[in-house]
Amino acid sequence: MDSNRLEGTAKELGGKLQSAVGDAFGSDRDSAEGRRREVEGTAQNLYGQGKDALREATHDASKYAADLYENAGVYANRGTRAVRRTVHDNPLSSLLVAGAIGFVLGLLARDND
Repeated sequence: MDSNRLEGTAKELGGKLQSAVGDAFGSDRDSAEGRRREVEGTAQNLYGQGKDALREATHDASKYAADLYENAGVYANRGTRAVRRTVHDNPLSSLLVAGAIGFVLGLLARDND
């Protein structure tokens, strides 16, 4: 947990307490100061939550990248086998799809010249 979350929560609670005391004793200055501290604490807490979320997302992304790096060959082999099986089971459809892809690539190449 980020230290900003702890400090922010403490400021927020302190601000609530100060504004409540200010309201109870009729001190507008303490009331306003307490509300300011409460808002400041809330903002600091949210900042800490954002840092925690970013840290966790970065950790997850690096974990997925490491998995992909380690298992790229396995994933490529699985994909190759799936394509090979599909072509074997449906040769005419595969030929039509390959022809359509070639046609579209030819049109794209022609438009770029």
